[in-house]
Amino acid sequence: MNLHLLADMTGSIQGGLGCLGAAVGVGFVGAKAAEAVGRNPGASGKILVQGIIGMALAEAVAFYALFLGK
Repeated sequence: MNLHLLADMTGSIQGGLGCLGAAVGVGFVGAKAAEAVGRNPGASGKILVQGIIGMALAEAVAFYALFLGK
């Protein structure tokens, strides 16, 4: 097997798993933020800010996996 092909495949797998992890993280943050607003609707502004920050940090994982992995 060509070693360059193998290196490209492992980089693609790494990027795919990193994006999958980020998607799962964003899903968890969104679900918990919706649950928190359901429990305390008066705090929806503060929950929104914390949710956006949490989602941005989870998305950073995808960028690290895609751009720094190769």
